[in-house]
Amino acid sequence: MRRIEGEPDLAEGAAHLAAICPVWAGALPGLDLPLRRRQDGFAAILDAIIGQQISIAAAGAIMARLQQAGLTEPAAIRAAGEDGLRGCGVSGPKIRYLMGIVAREPDWRALRNASDDEVIATLTALPGIGRWTAEIYLAFALGRSDAFPSGDLALQESARLLYGLDQRPSPKLLEQMAEPWRPWRAVAARALWSYYRVAKGRDGVRS
Repeated sequence: MRRIEGEPDLAEGAAHLAAICPVWAGALPGLDLPLRRRQDGFAAILDAIIGQQISIAAAGAIMARLQQAGLTEPAAIRAAGEDGLRGCGVSGPKIRYLMGIVAREPDWRALRNASDDEVIATLTALPGIGRWTAEIYLAFALGRSDAFPSGDLALQESARLLYGLDQRPSPKLLEQMAEPWRPWRAVAARALWSYYRVAKGRDGVRS
């Protein structure tokens, strides 16, 4: 399986996109392609859970409070319990998700070499983890080159703008559009988020 570990991988992926699509060939020179690699394991899942359905700024503020309280490791969260998380501004549903996850963590190390499908199946079996979160984990925590969260609204809107579509493509249509981008769809996702930031003046995903 291909992994995105550094700038040469991003460059290789960008070259592939430019070679197979004139739209990408025209857009990529003006886009920043951030690596956005994160530590894998519980830290990445915690970050993803906290970021669900709230603004990037709000998620950053809650993460800062959790870090200040020392509540970023499973053992600490188990010891602090629901009250500890609530005191840092974590919502009720997310508290339930996190308490459920720390009660039955998967083998994070084993996921490093599992297939994309195995990683998605393992993570989506945890409370509060949907396919989007699992695909973000694949892309940024594990560096998988072909991870592509087609359900991401910012990616859909960016694809609409980039390709001059009348409306946002559905997840299924975006998957079809992205098929030629394999095995570098995770580079395409980074480029679409970058295009979204340029077009909208705000980030579509946390750095």
